Amino acid sequence: MKEIFSGSGSGSAGQASAPPAPAALAAKVRTLAPSMTRSMQRVAEAVASDPAGCSALTVTGLAELTGTSEATVVRTARLLGYPGYRDLRLALAGLAAQQQSGRAPAITTDIAVDDPIADVVAKLAYDEQQTLADTAAGLDTVQLGAAVAAAAGARRIDVYGVGASGLVAQDLAQKLLRIGLIAHAHSDPHLAVTNAVQMRAGDVAVAITHSGSTGDVIEPLRVAFEHGATTVAITGRPDGAVTQYADHILTTSTARESELRPAAMSSRTSQLLVVDCLFVGVAQRTYETAAPALAASYEALAHRHRR
Repeated sequence: MKEIFSGSGSGSAGQASAPPAPAALAAKVRTLAPSMTRSMQRVAEAVASDPAGCSALTVTGLAELTGTSEATVVRTARLLGYPGYRDLRLALAGLAAQQQSGRAPAITTDIAVDDPIADVVAKLAYDEQQTLADTAAGLDTVQLGAAVAAAAGARRIDVYGVGASGLVAQDLAQKLLRIGLIAHAHSDPHLAVTNAVQMRAGDVAVAITHSGSTGDVIEPLRVAFEHGATTVAITGRPDGAVTQYADHILTTSTARESELRPAAMSSRTSQLLVVDCLFVGVAQRTYETAAPALAASYEALAHRHRR
């Protein structure tokens, strides 16, 4: 049985992560802000909204600007993935340079109840694009590669998700089945746990939860983890409870939440991107068997699409 780590997932234990690239800073702020204290949120919101201005400030200056303390500024920098405030300032300067070159679009306003449908389309399209860009910028490719390697050689793959995340779990399982792997999606928490009990070394369990705290997803992942399976968490909260039982953590971003589009719904876009990256990576590594299996599944269904 594996040793159970507390705090961050075991997949990140002992691995030094590089500070996020400037382009990933805004995504990191959106992802982590809900779990920050209010004073740390003020610092994070300040650096995300005005990187050029904040990059010119000392740690004392930023603390005064946000009505916080120097210690809070430093803690916020570290939570965002930077060793210290100096590294955060360098990232802010890089982000400011990107914005000045025109590569960073302006943030749109939230969708209002009385918005014309054309505005709704435009705003949703922008938010979807931004969410995908944020997710790609913040995705740890080392963790992704390790998850791909584990899934490609797995005896069996179980995917856990409920609600909107359950739909994403089904999408991943169906893709893996099409290339000849044994994969099942579980949205019923009882069936998920009873299947997780059968997992062992050489199997892979994937948990999908935006909040990182969905008990019906965490429980089967914990059981699979304790039975020796390699575990993967796809989550919008890298500090969430689900990561305690994850060997590999794949972080998603979320479109800006609104009254008409809560985070649990908008998270699906970024989850699908991560799932597609995982699937394509597995298909690449198993190409000799995946390609014939995919062709066979296509042929088996083709007659249903003919007139």
